[in-house]
Amino acid sequence: MTSFLATPKEWPLVLTARAGALSGSAGELDLAIRNGAFEGLRKAVRDLGATGTIATVASSGLRGRGGAGFPTGEKWRAAANQPAAQRYVVANGYGADPSVRTDATLIAADPWALVEGLAIAAFAIGATEAIIAVRAEDTALVTLLEGAVLAAEEAGFLGDDVLGSGYRVTATVRPVQGAYMLGEETVLLKALSGRRGQPEQRPPYPAERGLFDRPTVVNNVQTLAAVPFILREGAGAFAAIGSNGSPGTALVQVRGPEGGGIAEVPLGTPLSELVRLAGGIGKRSLKALLVGGPTGGLLPADLLNTPWEFDALRAVGAHIGSGSVVIADDRACVVDLARLLTKFSADEACGKTIPCRIGLRRLYEIGDRVATGRPKPTDMALMADLAHDVAASGLCEHERLATLPFASGMRYFRSELDDHLLRSTCPAGVCRPIAVGAAVTPGSR
Repeated sequence: MTSFLATPKEWPLVLTARAGALSGSAGELDLAIRNGAFEGLRKAVRDLGATGTIATVASSGLRGRGGAGFPTGEKWRAAANQPAAQRYVVANGYGADPSVRTDATLIAADPWALVEGLAIAAFAIGATEAIIAVRAEDTALVTLLEGAVLAAEEAGFLGDDVLGSGYRVTATVRPVQGAYMLGEETVLLKALSGRRGQPEQRPPYPAERGLFDRPTVVNNVQTLAAVPFILREGAGAFAAIGSNGSPGTALVQVRGPEGGGIAEVPLGTPLSELVRLAGGIGKRSLKALLVGGPTGGLLPADLLNTPWEFDALRAVGAHIGSGSVVIADDRACVVDLARLLTKFSADEACGKTIPCRIGLRRLYEIGDRVATGRPKPTDMALMADLAHDVAASGLCEHERLATLPFASGMRYFRSELDDHLLRSTCPAGVCRPIAVGAAVTPGSR
């Protein structure tokens, strides 16, 4: 697993507070309990009740850590209010971004935070079945979670009589196989029900009609792992961390020329601080930050003071996404980066809608022309129009966000695009056959 980075002592720890005390073994339940595990579940079941638990989570301001940032309390309340004989809670631990290991590292460090959060969520919405979805190839993680669930059942935190309350909830670890699109909640639910993994039109949302057409809450691993802290310490304690619109902490994986790792940071932390955590940029100069994973935005150095939180990042053309921040120095080419990221998104598209299936492929092809010295005079306008149309007609977040690398590139790095388009040069010397300062003759194309 990716290692945790050292963070300032004054930063509060919500998700990884027990990571240093536990080795990640499913046999450490007693040690976890001595360090506060399942106190939040006890408070929910014995003191707050289902309605009070939802109200506490809602007042904390917790937003979904899966990337979209939807208020967790609202999602729980919507599912609880649906008339149904059966409801489900699904923990999305699939970790769709293949280069990011935040969720898997958190589970390995402290599986009890996830198991407790899952039990609390199930109790709050009246679900009797809970599912933890993880990558099938992460066999060690699957084994760890299965052991943790079994230990929790034997201790009475899951099962037929949770903490003697008469409430019943069973938890199952479900290894799933698929591709990048499984990070989208409706795609994951289809995969869990044995159907083809493609997104659904919303509304209705999964909280209304989800797994097997029953009300279903789908929460990211980090979202559920934050819930025990909220119940144990109180909504106010959680709301006091982070920023006004995005309270609490989240895990970020930062990578750059000087190294990187995973850190738990308060939401609202400036991007410049994340760069510092990863060791800075050495003797090179910073060109761009890729914020949000493969569908993230490429932000210039003059936006380093942007807070790492949901609304501020959206405002500048990026998003939290998979919790990834990649530092690119002056050796990187923005055109080449955007081209490769768009190709990944096009390759991973499920193919359900034409704008995504064809539009992303065409956007990549235009970018490939530009990067390889074969641009057309209309390519800049065509890229802008195509990126807008794909995002505007998107069925799911993959479509809406997959155009961000080129859209942000055109917004902040127009001069570098013009070098490729108008002068057939790559300032970074990355794109071939064009090169720095070398005009491409018609015969060389």
